[in-house]
Amino acid sequence: MTDYAPFDAAEHLKTDQDIAAYLEAVLEEVAAADDVSYFAHALGVVARTRNMSQLARDARMSREGLYKALSSDGNPSFASILKITRSLGLRLAFEPA
Repeated sequence: MTDYAPFDAAEHLKTDQDIAAYLEAVLEEVAAADDVSYFAHALGVVARTRNMSQLARDARMSREGLYKALSSDGNPSFASILKITRSLGLRLAFEPA
């Protein structure tokens, strides 16, 4: 029997385009499943591809607060999501369904 390492999406997010495509796919899943916590988790995955301390400074959050907001138990406010997204160099966009 072969042991496999758990899948970690962060290992596959190499470019800004990869990150944007990943978050777009997650948003589609969130809308379908009505599970907003999954988006916070996805932002956490993206954040792990960056320097968390610098990201916390850029978002004007404590490092602990950033980890908590993006944890599986986290429930970040929309303002926090916007700060984190902006600090990652991304922007949220909307289009007609």
